[in-house]
Amino acid sequence: MSCLTDVRSNSVRGREKESDALRALVDRARAGAGGCLLLLGGPGAGKTALLDLAAAHAATGAPGEPGFLVLRTQGVAGETHLPYAGLHALLGPITDRLDTPAADTRVLAEALRTGADAGGLALPAALLRLLRAAGRPVLVCADDLQRLDAPSREAFCFVARRVGTIPVAVLLACAEPGTAPDGLPTLPLAPLDERASRQVLDDLVPDGLPGDLRTALVRAARGNPLALAELAGALTDEHREGTAPPPQTPPRGGRLWRAYADRLLGLPADTADLVTLIAADPGIDAVTLTRAAEARSGLAALEAAEAAGVVVELPDGGFDLADPLLRHVAYAEASLARRRAAHRLLAGLLGDVSGDVSGEGAGEGAADASGDDSGGERRRLRRAWHRAAALDGPAGELAEDLVRALAEMPKATTAAFPEPFRVLERAAELTGHGETKAARLAAAAQHAWRAGQPQRARSLLARIDTLTAGAEVRGRAELLRGSLELRAGKTDSACDTLLAAAERLLRTDREQAVRALVRAGEASYLAGDNRRFLTIARRAETLRRPDDAHLTRMALEYLGGMAATFRGRHREATASLRRVATGVMAPSSAGSPSALVWGGVASLLLGNGAAALTLTSRAVEVARAHGAVASMPQMLEILIQAQQWMGRYDAVAANAMDGLRLAQETGRAVSGAQHLAWLAFTAAVEGDEETCALRAARAVELAAAHGVSVAEALGTLALAHLDVAANRHADAVNRLRVVARTGDPLVVRVMATPLLVESTVRTGDVAQARDALVVLERWADSTRDPDRLALAARCHALLASPDEAGERFAQALELHRQGSCAFETARTRLLYGGMLRRSRRPGAAREHLHGALETFERYGARLWSAHARAELRAAGESVRPSGSRSEAGRLLTAQQFQIATLVAEGATNREVAARLFISPRTVEHHLRNIFARLGVRSRVELARLLP
Repeated sequence: MSCLTDVRSNSVRGREKESDALRALVDRARAGAGGCLLLLGGPGAGKTALLDLAAAHAATGAPGEPGFLVLRTQGVAGETHLPYAGLHALLGPITDRLDTPAADTRVLAEALRTGADAGGLALPAALLRLLRAAGRPVLVCADDLQRLDAPSREAFCFVARRVGTIPVAVLLACAEPGTAPDGLPTLPLAPLDERASRQVLDDLVPDGLPGDLRTALVRAARGNPLALAELAGALTDEHREGTAPPPQTPPRGGRLWRAYADRLLGLPADTADLVTLIAADPGIDAVTLTRAAEARSGLAALEAAEAAGVVVELPDGGFDLADPLLRHVAYAEASLARRRAAHRLLAGLLGDVSGDVSGEGAGEGAADASGDDSGGERRRLRRAWHRAAALDGPAGELAEDLVRALAEMPKATTAAFPEPFRVLERAAELTGHGETKAARLAAAAQHAWRAGQPQRARSLLARIDTLTAGAEVRGRAELLRGSLELRAGKTDSACDTLLAAAERLLRTDREQAVRALVRAGEASYLAGDNRRFLTIARRAETLRRPDDAHLTRMALEYLGGMAATFRGRHREATASLRRVATGVMAPSSAGSPSALVWGGVASLLLGNGAAALTLTSRAVEVARAHGAVASMPQMLEILIQAQQWMGRYDAVAANAMDGLRLAQETGRAVSGAQHLAWLAFTAAVEGDEETCALRAARAVELAAAHGVSVAEALGTLALAHLDVAANRHADAVNRLRVVARTGDPLVVRVMATPLLVESTVRTGDVAQARDALVVLERWADSTRDPDRLALAARCHALLASPDEAGERFAQALELHRQGSCAFETARTRLLYGGMLRRSRRPGAAREHLHGALETFERYGARLWSAHARAELRAAGESVRPSGSRSEAGRLLTAQQFQIATLVAEGATNREVAARLFISPRTVEHHLRNIFARLGVRSRVELARLLP
């Protein structure tokens, strides 16, 4: 466990509070006031690591202070029957002191020599006096208390209750709550949280792991540090490359597995039967368990399992395994016959309400035993699962039951057991070779992908390659492969695969074929290959039919509207895009996240940011409700575009950070590049140069690796925005020329054109800016979006003669008032104020400059705030220095709040920097501002303020 220790902070990952408690105990003993703590935690929870930490802390002290005498022992299963074996190991370092003729030492020496248990108080009292007479502070550590021999355990507990006035600290660790002594202060070790688990994995694998693999290991370890270590140690090249599904349990035969298996040894047969029953169904309720127990020997049989720390009683009267990891061990260690008997019994209980729990003859028409129609589908699925696991019938019939029961489940159901992809995988295993088996594997892969498990999806698809399958199944498999490649691979190869899938599916499933074409179009769009997008759109146009389903019509309208937009035919695009924006809210498509995203994009292209925000927010809600974890990063991308459109940069930062996390967890590197680019853009708005450069560089690197030209353009655009804010206009022009050659001519160029015009006006090269302005103005005129029309008017003002500029700026501000983007309004007011000042109208200039400054400060845009202050000073007004005004009580920016929260949770500056893709120096800078704004002086005060 020493590998899980953070050497820099001398603490154990995720155990900061426990570490502090142990240090405080040792420090009190150093000062003369002893004490005791009993650490309670299952195998692998980190008890030994904490004892190591306490021993290390005891060994360090101020110069001149007496060092601790550290005495340690550990329970060993093979010595539990030997009286005083634990005490013998503890006193090994000071056995020479037992040779004195004192009565106390004679008692101890005799017990250690003969192992005779004389009973009474003589021996524990002698141990207490020996420790008191050590002449320096003493730390006693006894690990695995449940394995110590009874006389040693009793002696240690006797001492632990009586050291309050002497310099002795006693630390005991027990893995089985049922065997823990009473009357001692306890310190339970809860599972590590997700953040700490990730930190442990980062320590164990310094070279890093793919995000989805790391997430899978964190999920499988359930917060157990030893499980994390053993899972990481069991990884193969196939796991790392994503060609094999990640391990679901710690390795069989490892330390953790053996520790749990030891608990199960010796359980009576009836007890073991019930433990296997609980392990076989994580969803088993108290009523079902009671009925099952009545068919055996009653719930009393679980008393032995409870005493052994195998099961715990739940508030509703039911029982569950004491640890989620123990479930895997209990099930795997049971014999095949015992497992099948458990499944057969559960199938009978779930399918029969008559009280007959024999499992015999539970027919297809059995009623829902719960009497609850809303839970009937879930119950039927569980029954089908248990029948299949018990092989209680012909394989083909069992497979059909599984598929039928899953199909009856409500779409929004996110049942934890059994997971849909496991249901379909099991159905495929029970199906003979051929088309049906391949179709079920393909469906299982689709569910695994939706659940955010791309590695398992790939492994399921790989099994199809060895089977005989027709065009439809091959097409569906290719569609999923292309989708996997689109989110985690190269956009060009994804486009090829998706187009091939579309051609396969055209003969058997037009709806899925069109879906494949839409995704192929998305791949070409992300790659910045508009020519290929137009080719795809033309192919889609030939597929239109009057009898198409509603969603298919919406998909084809979407492709057609996008293609017209890419050609610059905005008025032609309007009709198709409007049909999409309104059509996706029809009942037949309103529940489809993909359709809602199409509507959101169409609304953006129509210049309706509010409608885009509504539709994309709904798409995120629907995807979350359906448990479509894997699609969340993409949904958030479009939501972010709508929020950026409306100048809601705090929301952009928060959603992009969430999207980046989800993209890393679900193996969606393409989305990760997009979210990093948006995060770079928000850092540019704030004027955080170091953070912007770091995020943009990573976004561009990821984009180049995966062929995501749009993300590369957005990352470059963020740097150009920063250049403009820092008055590096020549650098901005060079970057914006690169942007003009990549990405979508609308989404990216609409954002880039105002910056390009401003910079070229400063550098004197406006020809390219005028060309770009034509594109912006043509589109803005077609949509009548006031915010975009305002930007076009601002660009005209910058390019106009001094006599005409004022009128153009006034026109831009009037349009801004009809829009929603306060930040761009402030940018226009800053430019207008500067022009008025240079025209010797300082009074009028100051009015606009004050308004701009107030907005920039609200956004935390320090470079733009500095511009406004400089202009105000030039206009003859004395302006307070930045940061001189007290800002205590004002809300933090989204990024500041994220940093404050992580710091309050105990993260170091370096850990915060790694988590948020910023530099440690930037974290330090933000912390100073956070402390000033909140009126705190330390991390401790911050933690109290943000519990």
